[in-house]
Amino acid sequence: MPVRAFSIVKLREVLRESPATVPALGALALFVWWASDQAGYPVTRWAPGTLIVLALLTIALLTLPLRLADISLPLRIALLCLGLYTALSYLSILWADVPGDAWEGANRTLLYLLVFALFSLWRWRGAGAAIVLGTWAIAMIALAVFVLLHVDAAAHPAQLFGDGRLKYPAGYENASAATWAMVVWPALLLAACGRLPWALRGLFAGGAVLLADLALLSQSRGSLYATVAMLILVFALLPARLRTFLVLVPIAIGIGATAPTVLRVGDRLSNGGDVKGALHAAIAAVLLAAAVVGLAVASASAFESRRRFSERTASLLRRAVAASAIAVLVALITGGLVAAGNPIARAEHGWQTFKGGYGANRAGGSRLTGGLGSNRYDFYRVALDEFSAHPLVGIGVDNFQQQYLVHGRSGETPHYPHSVELRTLTETGVLGLALALLGLGAALVASSRAWLWAAARRADPLGAWVAMAALSGFAYWLVHGSVDWFWEFAGLGAPAFALLGLSCSLAPARGAASDAATPAGDGHRRATRPLAGRATALRVAAIATAVVVALVACLSLAAPWLSELQVEKAAQIWTTAPRKAYSTLEDAASLNPLSDEPYLVAGTIALRFGDFARADRNFSKALGRTPGDAYAMLERGAIASSAGRRGEALRLLGKAVRLAPRDELAREAQALVREGKRIDLERLNRSILLKAQKFS
Repeated sequence: MPVRAFSIVKLREVLRESPATVPALGALALFVWWASDQAGYPVTRWAPGTLIVLALLTIALLTLPLRLADISLPLRIALLCLGLYTALSYLSILWADVPGDAWEGANRTLLYLLVFALFSLWRWRGAGAAIVLGTWAIAMIALAVFVLLHVDAAAHPAQLFGDGRLKYPAGYENASAATWAMVVWPALLLAACGRLPWALRGLFAGGAVLLADLALLSQSRGSLYATVAMLILVFALLPARLRTFLVLVPIAIGIGATAPTVLRVGDRLSNGGDVKGALHAAIAAVLLAAAVVGLAVASASAFESRRRFSERTASLLRRAVAASAIAVLVALITGGLVAAGNPIARAEHGWQTFKGGYGANRAGGSRLTGGLGSNRYDFYRVALDEFSAHPLVGIGVDNFQQQYLVHGRSGETPHYPHSVELRTLTETGVLGLALALLGLGAALVASSRAWLWAAARRADPLGAWVAMAALSGFAYWLVHGSVDWFWEFAGLGAPAFALLGLSCSLAPARGAASDAATPAGDGHRRATRPLAGRATALRVAAIATAVVVALVACLSLAAPWLSELQVEKAAQIWTTAPRKAYSTLEDAASLNPLSDEPYLVAGTIALRFGDFARADRNFSKALGRTPGDAYAMLERGAIASSAGRRGEALRLLGKAVRLAPRDELAREAQALVREGKRIDLERLNRSILLKAQKFS
């Protein structure tokens, strides 16, 4: 009974000092769900989740005490700039070529703003912040264990991989790697925190090994290079380097010992062999290494917490460990340089493979070391060209694909530029980039104050440590997202902005107003009454405005979500109930008046049933919403050809080729019509389906 009473008292104290703990934990449960289901990428996942975050924030604003004077100036600037960036994202619908995609992208930006506000507006103390961050890290470690066991037990594990790389559960290999790697850094720093119980520190250390190895199963080059960058950032910018290094050593040993076994799984999947045996051996090794490292760190932490050294002994230990750390670092750097060979030649090889595409990578080598070949060089070229053409406000949020179809050179059809920075620059221009940089810069200033202030005043050291741990998770997302399309995965972006907000909230509040006594006569009371009345009026106006904004946000989020649900329903029933499917798609088109997807799906269904007149009407409606849709234009041209309308077919197919110059199917269809032949619609659509499956 006394222990229980003590726990209740402590919990009440934590909730009083960190009042946003409960709504924050609710949001974290949502993030873990997204991580387990396609990293929250589909709008049918993140849109309802955004409504939940909006509800949590609204409830918190109505029930938790919040004074504007307590919000630091950097945080005010961050919230203002990120809010203006969100507004700019919505405004970009007006000039976007694909307004439906711009609307969806703006809603996703709103999600990140809401998450950041929920985690940053209320002040946190170290205990409450540690509960929130630690709960998220433990939940993700538990999810990682489940994923490993699920992959091991799968009857056909190859289906969970793509080209020998684990894509489950995100559906995209690099996003799967980032899902786990983003948690490694908070887990590492929490394991190094001397203020936490020794058992938790061991759990976080073992979890870091498990998370890193699970990320390694995806063989993401971006994750590898982001890890190197994070090591530099952590040891260059954060304090307590020695303590962090001491915990990093056993974790690194655990990862290094299991890495060859983990990478062997991908080799077996790519080259043939006993995949099940290799997978089982790798997962067993990972779990064993995580347990050993966890026990080692827990034991050392328990010894540290119970043994107090004299100042002289502690100084000698610090010097010895520092010397050992320097020796290990020198050995690692030397070994890395020897393994890499001539650094100039290595850099030249990396640049050439980066420019040369997938085929430029070294044949027969490891994917992680064979080169940087991909089509990102071409993505970035088109993105910068589009920025040059639309420098002020960009081309519109999430409107990259159509421009790449016209100007790209590779066979891919990317929806996004594969870089957070280039996405911002290309799609929202200089204005959007300035707002994003000011907002994130101010947030980083607020976050850095959390540990600098604590270090200077020796106040709330646990809070300072948690602030560093949370910021490290956001930093990983930003570094890795600089070379990939992670903004579009809500299961990655939302936790990242939550971690940034949590780190900001641990900074000291603004100086409170002086409580000095003031004259208390009747005249003073009469003078303050008008001020109190104006303050009340302003508060009512602010609440009314917030209610209107919240209602508009709900409508903005609900309409595309419900529309997509209708599209998915139609896709499930069209084979047995085509009329019901058409009606459902009309409802979807009404719910989302900007999207062409319902009409594209309806047109495709009509083609499958041979109803070419209905198909043509739906593709025409799709082009009414998105005039530059190459697929709808191609299908309309093919329908016109099959009906004998050669002139109309040539006109439509000519537009389709201009919209997608590298589309072989469109060029072949145009050539057939020029020769006086008619297009075989069934054959064309079979080829379109095969192409879609190839690049899905």
